[in-house]
Amino acid sequence: MFSKELFQNISLPALLLDVQALDDNCRRIAAKANGKKIRIATKSIRSVPVLNRIFQSDSVFKGLMCYSPHEAIFLTENGFDNILLGYPCWDSEALLQIARLNGNRKQIICMVDSLQHIDHLKEIAGRAKGMFYLCIDVDMSTTIGSLHFGVRRSPLRTEEEVIRLARKIKQSSGLKLLGLMGYEAQIAGVGDRMPSQHLKNRAVTFMKKQSLTKIVARRKSVVQALEREGQPVAFVNGGGTGSLDTTSKEEVVTELTAGSGFYSPLLFDYYQNFRFQPALFFALPVVRKPTSTIYTCLGGGYIASGPHGKDKVPQPVYPPGGKLLPFEGAGEVQTPIYYEKETLEIGDAIIFRAAKAGEICERFNEIVCIADGRIVDRYPTYRGEGKCFL
Repeated sequence: MFSKELFQNISLPALLLDVQALDDNCRRIAAKANGKKIRIATKSIRSVPVLNRIFQSDSVFKGLMCYSPHEAIFLTENGFDNILLGYPCWDSEALLQIARLNGNRKQIICMVDSLQHIDHLKEIAGRAKGMFYLCIDVDMSTTIGSLHFGVRRSPLRTEEEVIRLARKIKQSSGLKLLGLMGYEAQIAGVGDRMPSQHLKNRAVTFMKKQSLTKIVARRKSVVQALEREGQPVAFVNGGGTGSLDTTSKEEVVTELTAGSGFYSPLLFDYYQNFRFQPALFFALPVVRKPTSTIYTCLGGGYIASGPHGKDKVPQPVYPPGGKLLPFEGAGEVQTPIYYEKETLEIGDAIIFRAAKAGEICERFNEIVCIADGRIVDRYPTYRGEGKCFL
């Protein structure tokens, strides 16, 4: 797929998308839907043309999950609708715009998990003479003994807590409850096939099995409680790329979320139930050759978010056999790569994979699309369209 000829018309460093691998990943993700719709997590994509390509691949893909209110507004301006904000928002300026857009027949759904969120949104809806569609975020983490397994998101864990919030929404003018979300991060976002970590892998696998039963029961009980309260929701969102196999089997779940699987970054090599094709790469130029076996590239310090560790560092994949130096790693302005046998020249490209999916798009203005070893298109990233959503 990669050759010296390919890079004759590419300015390096560059972000590369294997569109054939992307299309194949779309098919594989769609096949896991089990009769449900799949909402695309934009945090993992960060390119309008890529989002459009995914939607065009299969009718199972419906709606977006955004990570920023300003991003949701931007995507609405680009023709998208049915947008769920994955996180609560307190930005009054952005919320005023969203309330007005919703009042003008758009649908941007805000996430809530506290009475303070409700009061804030009610006040803004009144000022804007608009409305807010809401989704309640329910905690799906699991406590086993003294161990908290999951992420720190919503404080809502019981039927009573969710019903209290639903009643508050019903009593508030300008607000309408549409959905329920529960993100089981301990299933969707934790690898269980990490190299050279056999004991940890066994522990994670055990914890996942223990957690699954509790997740299914909690989500079902909350949905049923809302129905008894006379407030059934239009959708129940669950899961992520790493939990499509399990979340899709839950009866009360109406839609799934997927994002990282479309690009299939490094971290997703370490899941037992995840077998998609790597689609997104970046290429760095060799600009120095300090020894006969070390090739120093320009840039490359694209470290993924999350707990610090070797698994968050990009890795060279082509030519095969390259290794980061343990005391330098991937640097902001240069990245040296060791090859035992490979012979490269200054100006040649070394291809890397990032640990996570969409974060790498913040480093580049465009995605160079390749198929069969040649350039077939160029897609702008959010950054390439002059946008930076924090």
